[in-house]
Amino acid sequence: MNIYDLVIADKEKVALEDVFLAEESRQKLQQLIKEHRYIQVLSQYGLPVSNKVLLHGYSGCGKTTTAKALAAALDKPIYVLNLSNLISSRIGETSQHIKQVFDKAGREKAVLFLDEFDQIGKARISEEKDVGEMRRLVNTIIQLIDYFPAEAVLIAATNHPEILDTAIIRRFQLRLAFELPTPAQLDAYYDKLFSAFPEYEVSISRIYSVSYAEAKDYIYDAVKFLLISTLEQRDDEK
Repeated sequence: MNIYDLVIADKEKVALEDVFLAEESRQKLQQLIKEHRYIQVLSQYGLPVSNKVLLHGYSGCGKTTTAKALAAALDKPIYVLNLSNLISSRIGETSQHIKQVFDKAGREKAVLFLDEFDQIGKARISEEKDVGEMRRLVNTIIQLIDYFPAEAVLIAATNHPEILDTAIIRRFQLRLAFELPTPAQLDAYYDKLFSAFPEYEVSISRIYSVSYAEAKDYIYDAVKFLLISTLEQRDDEK
C-alpha cells in the first residue's frame, strides 16, 4: 500500500466565519489562530501553542468543514486521512503507515485531519481480538501526538468520544463538541442556503432536529425537484 494514496491534500477553501459553530468553540479556535500567528514570540517565553484539536459529536454537524476552515485560517495545507480505510489486519503495518503520515504533515507544517479517529484511538481495555496489538497501536499514537511539532496542527474527529482512550484525549488541548443545531441555528443556515435560490424559499418547508448536512441535502433535493419539474413543464409546452 502506498500510504500517500490514502492522504488527500484537500484544496477546498472554507472561511471560518462561514462555519456554523457554538460561540465558545469559535472563540477557542480564534485563540488557537492567534497563538500560531505569534508562535515565535510565544516560544521565546517558553509558552507552548495549542496545536491538537479533538472534534467530537454528531455526524454531519460540521467537524470536517471546521477542520478545512481552520487550515485556511492558518494558511496551511490540510491532509485528510480517513482511518476506516487504513486499518490493516496487521496492526504493525497500520502503525507504520500512520507514522509516515504524521511525519509528512510535521515536515510540511501542515494540518493533519484524522477522520473517524476512534478507529485507532480506542481504549486499551477494549475487547479487540488481539488486545496486545491494539495497545501497541494506541501507544504509538500517543507517542506520535506527543512529538508532533508545534508548527503543525493535528485535528481528530470522532462520533464516538466515549470509546477513546483517556490518555489520548488528554493530549488534545482543545476539545470541541458538535451537537445537533437548535431551530434558531438551523433557520440561520436555511437563510444562507436559500440565498442562492430565493424563488424557492416559500415553496419548501423547513425541517428541524437534523444535522446541517441533512438540512442541506434536504433543501438541495427539494430545489432540484422543483427546478426539474419547471423545466419539464416548459418542455411539454413547446
